[in-house]
Amino acid sequence: MEVIHIPSLLKKTDQTEAIKFEEFISDLETLTPVRGYLQVTNHGNYLEVKGELETIITLTCDRCLKQYNYKLAIAPKELIWFKEIQEQKDLFHIEVENSVEDLVETLPPDGYFNPREWVYEQLCLAVPPRKLCDKNCQGIKLSDINGSSSILDRRWAALESIKKQLNNS
Repeated sequence: MEVIHIPSLLKKTDQTEAIKFEEFISDLETLTPVRGYLQVTNHGNYLEVKGELETIITLTCDRCLKQYNYKLAIAPKELIWFKEIQEQKDLFHIEVENSVEDLVETLPPDGYFNPREWVYEQLCLAVPPRKLCDKNCQGIKLSDINGSSSILDRRWAALESIKKQLNNS
């Protein structure tokens, strides 16, 4: 995927560029190449980016620590506003106050849009925060040694004797 010069979109039909791709993305560990379709449209004061992306990644279960394959299929859509980037004159401000407008994704109107970077960010955001290999996963199975509750670490012996005294009283 090549970077897109934003003003060049104005010369295209409907100010839109469509990209169909199937490739591995660096820094994103996937089992299969990322396949998808991306549509970038220049609407004058903002860029509309939407697509359909899919790949397979390997995750580690949070409960049992087994690895499993997960199909990551998303259809993201984002509006990226055009804004001239102002140079920071003083880079050593200790405290900076941000307004709500600063929390919106922006690009300069005469700049470039990197579709590979956008796809990478969207896929990273789509990785589930809670990774479970199965909804009924029981976690790591702990087995009793010889069927008894013997102490594996002698440092816990004092606590075990107090526990027995409390149970007997």
